[in-house]
Amino acid sequence: MTGKAKPKKHTAKEIAAKVDAATTNRGGGKAGLADRSGQEKGGHAKFECPLCKVTAPDLKSMQIHHDARHPKIPFEESKLTDLHASSAVETSKARPGVRGSFKK
Repeated sequence: MTGKAKPKKHTAKEIAAKVDAATTNRGGGKAGLADRSGQEKGGHAKFECPLCKVTAPDLKSMQIHHDARHPKIPFEESKLTDLHASSAVETSKARPGVRGSFKK
């Protein structure tokens, strides 16, 4: 049992979890908004639901979304909007990634 004046020790697992949480890009902020909306090719949002405009990274995820949110309407792959096909590729910009900075 620790007293008032004795500081608790942190485990290596706890410290590694804090470092991971601080350095991993979770998709928030302005960069994450562009990534989620599929405005830039290379982002994680590739398909857009024609009914509710929700984006998904792949066909399987979109099918799962459709089955959960629109169960009465049959899933039609041809009605999906491909956000990557509609935007032009710009190679000078850095592509959005899953990993953030590697600073420790």
